[in-house]
Amino acid sequence: MLSKFLAAVAASMIATFAAAQSFPAKPLRFIVPYPPGGPLDTIARTLADKMKDGLGQPVIVENKPGAGGNIGADMVAKSPPDGYTMVMGAVATHAINPTLFPKMPYDAVKDFAPVSLVASVPNVLVMNPEAARNLGITSVNDLVTYAKANPGKLNYASGGNGSAGHLAGEMFKMMAKVSMLHIPYAGAAPAQLGLLTGQTELMFDNLASASQNIRTGKLKPLAVTTASRAAALPDLPTMTEAGAGRGLKGFDINTWFGVLVPANTPEAIVMRLNAEIHNALRAPDVRERLARLGAEPTPTTPGQFAALIQNDLKKYAAIVKASGAKVD
Repeated sequence: MLSKFLAAVAASMIATFAAAQSFPAKPLRFIVPYPPGGPLDTIARTLADKMKDGLGQPVIVENKPGAGGNIGADMVAKSPPDGYTMVMGAVATHAINPTLFPKMPYDAVKDFAPVSLVASVPNVLVMNPEAARNLGITSVNDLVTYAKANPGKLNYASGGNGSAGHLAGEMFKMMAKVSMLHIPYAGAAPAQLGLLTGQTELMFDNLASASQNIRTGKLKPLAVTTASRAAALPDLPTMTEAGAGRGLKGFDINTWFGVLVPANTPEAIVMRLNAEIHNALRAPDVRERLARLGAEPTPTTPGQFAALIQNDLKKYAAIVKASGAKVD
């Protein structure tokens, strides 16, 4: 019996090795768990177009939106672990949603094998310029001062309950000890429109979405929400810098995107995909495309990406629970 078991194990290992050696022998599916047109979708398509050259096979992007990204991510979690189905995961699908949703269709850690982080996009605190002028707010320090003197009078927009923008706002409220009213919209684009038209005063927006309106003066930036300044806006301070002495030291929230495959995908295949992602992110045209979106290439090892997911799961769980945010 033991010899038969060992023979079966050996045969399985040989088959796995052979599959890894011949990978890829057919086109790959790259699932984007959000609608077309957003920063994540654009970055995924840019990456897929470049990866096909190194892989020698088409990388076909498929948009599978719904349930805050959970539908597309779950599709990949339940796909065969052969490397032919990938997902462009995000901070929402793998760090925020597991606490935000009372019931998840997948386990963000156990059901996936991280391949590589791809890009990080800073969030930026922006105000409606007219509102900022009327309220005498020119800095984060002014904003905190006004909010403390006028609790509950400032409205901040977000793309929905539990979105990165919502949680950035809740983190700001907790750390600065101020009260602001959260106005959730059905998506980041409607939220930004509400800000532009004066329905709300401020927003913690994704830099990729806000950059054009910042450049044209339609939005007033106060700070980036990351630990380091953004390459796209090097003169704009971080929240820690801008909020010195106001309780905002260590403020760090960003939007990241990364590639994952189903758990138990052979390590050789994971490493092949990792190498192709790294090669693609080194290409000048890819880096230029990401820079136009305000995104910074952030290739990692699978282990580094896994550690980031574990760390952010803890960080966002604390923020979600403190904010009381829920999605039914």
